[in-house]
Amino acid sequence: MSKFLLLVFGCCLIHVVAVAYHIIGGEIYYQTVAYNSVTGQYRYLITLKLYRDADFTCGDRQGCLDRFENPVSVNVYTASGQRAIAPVLLYIQETKQLFDTLKNPCLTPQTQHLEAAFYRDTIELPPIYGGYYVAYQRCCRGEKLANIYNSEQEGSTYYTTIPGTESRPNNNSAYFSKDVAIVICADFAFRYDYAATDPDGDSLTYSLCSALTGGAARNESNATNPPPYDDIVNYIPPYSGADPMGGAPVISIDNKGLLTGTPNRVGKFVVSVCVTEYDRVTKKYIGTHHKDILLTVFSCKSAVRANLQDILNNCTDTADLRVAIPNFSNAGFTSSYYWNFGDGTDTITYDKKVFYHAYPDTGSYPIKLVVNRGLPCVDSSTGTINNYPGLRAGFTVTGICAGEPIILRDTSSYTYGNILTRSWDLGMPNATASGKQVNMQYPEGGVYTITLSLDTDKGCTKTSTLNLTVYEVKPYAGNDTILARGQLLPLHASGGEFYQWTPPYGLNNAGIADPILDYDKDIQFLLKVSNQQGCVGYDTLNVKYYLGPDIYIPNAFTPNGDGQNDRFRFIPVGIVQYDFFRIYDRWGQLVYSSTDFRTGWDGTVHGQTAAMGTYVWILQGKDLGGQTVSKSGTVTLIR
Repeated sequence: MSKFLLLVFGCCLIHVVAVAYHIIGGEIYYQTVAYNSVTGQYRYLITLKLYRDADFTCGDRQGCLDRFENPVSVNVYTASGQRAIAPVLLYIQETKQLFDTLKNPCLTPQTQHLEAAFYRDTIELPPIYGGYYVAYQRCCRGEKLANIYNSEQEGSTYYTTIPGTESRPNNNSAYFSKDVAIVICADFAFRYDYAATDPDGDSLTYSLCSALTGGAARNESNATNPPPYDDIVNYIPPYSGADPMGGAPVISIDNKGLLTGTPNRVGKFVVSVCVTEYDRVTKKYIGTHHKDILLTVFSCKSAVRANLQDILNNCTDTADLRVAIPNFSNAGFTSSYYWNFGDGTDTITYDKKVFYHAYPDTGSYPIKLVVNRGLPCVDSSTGTINNYPGLRAGFTVTGICAGEPIILRDTSSYTYGNILTRSWDLGMPNATASGKQVNMQYPEGGVYTITLSLDTDKGCTKTSTLNLTVYEVKPYAGNDTILARGQLLPLHASGGEFYQWTPPYGLNNAGIADPILDYDKDIQFLLKVSNQQGCVGYDTLNVKYYLGPDIYIPNAFTPNGDGQNDRFRFIPVGIVQYDFFRIYDRWGQLVYSSTDFRTGWDGTVHGQTAAMGTYVWILQGKDLGGQTVSKSGTVTLIR
């Protein structure tokens, strides 16, 4: 059982190790603070410095860290590999944001953003022969490093040695005091002073050395291995500790700490620098201190191109002779831009923001832009500015009702030129026009996008657009009606907001949509419908009166398609309910059934032409007094 649990734990740990990467460099060093004569111990200030890529984020990768752990543990061992004291927890005392941006007018800008964390605390140790190792180990390094295999699974070891009684137990170790993010360009030589600081003034020598591997996924107290620390990372050939980046020439460091080289491949490279201390008096070796740093090589090549608009027309609404000057050039971070405006003046700008140049008068002016004048990466571009401002486009609209004339009048003006053409898009398919005034009728209400486009003799063009809301009334007075004398009729008009019936005879209110008609003579009403926008429409309603209540039915019809007497239907007078209306042939077969008196029978049976002859009909309904009215009879179909 215990073996199974150990296997499961081991598998989980391997998964975490594979993804918990983020440290890209660091170092650990010490300073002797005091000596306690009572206990016989020295007090040392331990500083662990770690770096991470501040632009790196984990996203949804489980176990990945895009922050510094706090606290971390370091371990102290004797030279023989015995643990000297319990693991020491170090807490972050300081962080630094490290930025460097390439500022070369001939190169593409690149930026490096790192973050450094400083962990500090004191420990007390008695001086012993052989001294001590103070070590920190952690998996894993940054992702996709160019010179290390599977860098996401490769660990880091940072250690420092405190000399023993045979040397100088009150020593202060050398350390690299410069914390910077360095921008390096591929195929460009670089030089950087990476000299270390030694508080004791010891003699220092420098070399490139191998980065060390090691460490578990988390900083448990038993995560650090005892010395010696000689396991190096798995370099990708041809890279090594002595040649970590390649190049022509390869990166190197001299005895004054000057890093030089010309890298020829882009990517992120781990470089380990070692500094060795010697006592200036005795010449004895004291110790070697190393630091891992990340050098990122960018592709900085840039094709500097001046880009000026060939023709720039000043077509502003106002007659302002100032011209907005854009800059579309491709250039470096600190490039300069020399402008010759063709009017005897020039200027220099240092960014690509739009700026204004005031000309003394209208006219066409040649303009020239020179990028990086006086530098090897110079380029220029020319163009022409036509400075004829004061073009104002606009139009007015008279009328807003569908079906009525709507007049569009151009109100455009041009201070320093002439308008040659005026083109109208009237907001409907194939609806275009030209000229200063357009008369238009829109068939129905809605929103129509009207655009006026102008062309001038100075090369300026301009448009003015308006979303025109066209309003519409849809007058409806109702269906023509037949009534029995003395029968009341509620009218129901629609299609607008205001209503007027003419003549007002028999109406209880001629100015509303739903008046009541109480009349006894045939009459035709004219209905006027309007809305609050002033749009007007008309409809008519015919009312006929018969003696009744009754149902009037013809005795013959001629369904021959001549438009007269083509349907057989009944005419109800004072009938408020229709129960049935049926027609049978001479054999008693049903050929038609409906209660819609407006439609009637068209002389067909199941889509086939019915034969000429006599047919029997029956109908039934109720009159306005509630009495049942039943009738029957015959009709002759004539063709």
